[in-house]
Amino acid sequence: MVRYRIIHRTTYQYAEEVSLCHNEAQMTPRITEYQNVRDSRIVVSPQPNVTMERYDSFGNKSYYFAVQSPHNVLEILSESTVDLSPRTGPTGTNPILPDSPTWEEVRDRLRSPEFWNVYEYITDSTHARSSRALREYAETSFTPGRPILLAAWDFTQRIHSEFKYEPGSTSVATKSEEVLKIRRGVCQDFTHLAISCMRSLGLAARYVSGYIESAPTIGPRLQGADASHAWFSAFVPGQGWFDFDPTNRNMPADQHITVSYGRDYADITPVKGIVFGGGKSVCKVAVDVLRSDGNPVR
Repeated sequence: MVRYRIIHRTTYQYAEEVSLCHNEAQMTPRITEYQNVRDSRIVVSPQPNVTMERYDSFGNKSYYFAVQSPHNVLEILSESTVDLSPRTGPTGTNPILPDSPTWEEVRDRLRSPEFWNVYEYITDSTHARSSRALREYAETSFTPGRPILLAAWDFTQRIHSEFKYEPGSTSVATKSEEVLKIRRGVCQDFTHLAISCMRSLGLAARYVSGYIESAPTIGPRLQGADASHAWFSAFVPGQGWFDFDPTNRNMPADQHITVSYGRDYADITPVKGIVFGGGKSVCKVAVDVLRSDGNPVR
């Protein structure tokens, strides 16, 4: 087991006074079969007048808050302590993949009403839309009769080798087809690209947001540390979801902390909301994910 202490701080500095804001934060890690959240809290400054917690349709924990007093700075601090247990499935940069059906067999089975609960991960969403160009790009890995996990892992490696990780080269509005043309972007772009390509083939893929260990004691530092990270999961009937991180060419293990699942980034934006006033703003984000001494969040 590995224990992590996660500190995620988001600060908005406004040029003019904000009279009122309504926001929702998705910054609390999920409880999964391999991940246990020992403690977690979100602290907002100025102190909110209204707060509420809820779970969305994907099972992610959301924290709603409203600040009704005038302010020029808004800070959202999330602190968590998480325990990761070893994953039983394939992990790392040289995963041992279990036998799996061909991707065509999976595509055909997913058309059955039996899998209604993953249908939303097959159809287009805001940032992950299918197209002929994306399908053709994916088909180099998803060749006829190839097992789906072998194809997805080959596809993950291709994205890692054929695209350049370059912060600032894209925005949240950049479409997957544009990323395919410019061959650069960040983890969010590579994840949307992978999901869009798989959906173009009729397969189920979901967006995973989370964190990566900031200063690993063993092995290299992964791309995407010190900020929110993203990767994708592919669904195999009878076997479940398998995680793939194209940014780092691996299948996540004990350095990835899961926060949210969704169809794409629009479903699981860390902070979103409405602000009255404020003018121009500057947003700063800092994330630290460090192996913990076991002390609880204050």
